[in-house]
Amino acid sequence: MQATIVESQTAVEALYRAQGDRIYRAVWAFSQDADLASDAVAEAFAQALARGSAIRSPSAWIWRAAFRIAGGMLQNRRRTVSLDRQTPYEMTDPTRELGWALQQLPRHQRAAVILFYYADHPVREVAAILDSSVIAVRVNLSRGRKRLRQILETSHG
Repeated sequence: MQATIVESQTAVEALYRAQGDRIYRAVWAFSQDADLASDAVAEAFAQALARGSAIRSPSAWIWRAAFRIAGGMLQNRRRTVSLDRQTPYEMTDPTRELGWALQQLPRHQRAAVILFYYADHPVREVAAILDSSVIAVRVNLSRGRKRLRQILETSHG
């Protein structure tokens, strides 16, 4: 029993070292808030450590948990605070514009686009992370790409 707990903790720690920054950047792209992304990723890893061997696939579980936690935090914030369009000062103009355009997408489209294109997850993994169907993810990717194109063309038009 103790060996299984140590193995699961080691797997989560290895995952943090290997993918922690990537998960953070994906959640940041989703939320456009560095503090929220940091909190969501930290909470996802903390919950994974607490659940130990009860998690079959730590990587998929942590990706899903981080996005769900961030989504919940965004919903809570929207209930209490009006969000302004804020971007970090160190971003380049194209990155800032893409970040702004991503924020214009509905949450599920934004998450699908980020997980598929930035995090490089196959559609099946995106579906598992978002607790959705493969078909829904494909629809969200298609609609998200189309909407991003419209948003970016309009901002340059």
